[in-house]
Amino acid sequence: MQLNRATDIALRVLMLTAAHQERQTVDELAEALSVPRNHMAKVVQRLQRLGLLSTTRGRAGGVDLAEGAVETTVGAVVRALEGEQEVVDCDDPPCPLRGACRLRGALHRAHSAFLASLDEVRLADLVRPPGGPVPLTLGLKRP
Repeated sequence: MQLNRATDIALRVLMLTAAHQERQTVDELAEALSVPRNHMAKVVQRLQRLGLLSTTRGRAGGVDLAEGAVETTVGAVVRALEGEQEVVDCDDPPCPLRGACRLRGALHRAHSAFLASLDEVRLADLVRPPGGPVPLTLGLKRP
């Protein structure tokens, strides 16, 4: 499964705004992620409409992560931005193999598993510092 460019940028914007405590402008986000400003503005507007970002106009304006958005799963974000369409379209034009083909079912299961995996990851999980001790085994096998 491959995400479209807008979804990729949106996930990066969410991670960046979650990691920073201060409000950022669209220009700052565009520069930080090497994205054209107009494209960034469209992505930010869409995330704001989804309730994941809050925007403030004016001199001290900018973009913040909306309250509670860190609890949103990556799967929910991907569904909201990519939609629920199937990986392949066997109906338009009608595929002559539809009757005996198992590919559509296999791809549907794979797509569902992909999204289910992303449902286990919250935005907060993507930006929290790694924690806990790091086991050093020095190449030794554990018993």
